[in-house]
Amino acid sequence: MLRGRYYVVVVLVFCWLLSSMDVVKASAALGDAGEGSGKASKQSADVSSGNGLAVMSGKTGAQQLEQAAEALYGYVLEGDVMKVRQETEAISKIFVSSSFEGMTSVEGINALSGVIMDLKATVAGAKINPQQWEAAAAKLRLAANSLNHPRQPIWLQYYKLIREDLNAIEQSAVANDLAGWKTALERLQGRYDNIRPAVIVSRQPEVVNAFDSWLSYAAGIPSSSQKVERARLLEIVSYGQDAVRVMFGKEKDEPALSLPLASQEFGIWGGLAASFIIAALAYVAYRKYRGQNQNWKPIP
Repeated sequence: MLRGRYYVVVVLVFCWLLSSMDVVKASAALGDAGEGSGKASKQSADVSSGNGLAVMSGKTGAQQLEQAAEALYGYVLEGDVMKVRQETEAISKIFVSSSFEGMTSVEGINALSGVIMDLKATVAGAKINPQQWEAAAAKLRLAANSLNHPRQPIWLQYYKLIREDLNAIEQSAVANDLAGWKTALERLQGRYDNIRPAVIVSRQPEVVNAFDSWLSYAAGIPSSSQKVERARLLEIVSYGQDAVRVMFGKEKDEPALSLPLASQEFGIWGGLAASFIIAALAYVAYRKYRGQNQNWKPIP
């Protein structure tokens, strides 16, 4: 009887030990699971944070610069001084922390740097000048766009305006009007100044230097001590038109110079003279043809 009770007690103790071991294992498993869940959640947070950084760093420096330049231009138009200054500092940091190697030349990077420095100086001025702010922001926007879109930059849209100014200069050359020449050239110079940094970013230095040299030479014509003939003025205009065509990547599908119209007092006589020359050439050709037919004899 006692032996039976002893066996029952031993069995109960053994079962209790087994149940205790299962509880310990379960607790350990739960602890490991909790730790694993904590690690997983931490890793998930890290991955999420990493993805956020990846999204931010996914944009190149050129893309970030263009986006910031567009935002800045909008703030300038809205007249939000605080946001303009904040965005200017952000643009400066983007430029310093980004690498534009292989995207533009050394001259292009210097042009971008110069535009940003001019913008910071304009914004930091004690007196707010909306026109200067807008001009500085527009230059930066065009330059940043040219860096991010070198094949189809916005500044190519200035071609029509530049050609209109060149046509005005050409008309002044035909009339030998140096005052009109100077006015049209100053207007052309002002428009070119807006796009020049953007042009430097996306064009070869020799292309920019060619047009710069032409502008400098043409600007000195009105103040020259020597009188420049009309033919020479037209020749100078043709050089400028060729330089603009190359700069904007246009094909030479039209004459660089339009021929000046004949004056009205010689219009009728010029037409009669041309008609007489054409008639004379036709008569000579007819006589020559007739003589050849008469002298030719078939071989028997």
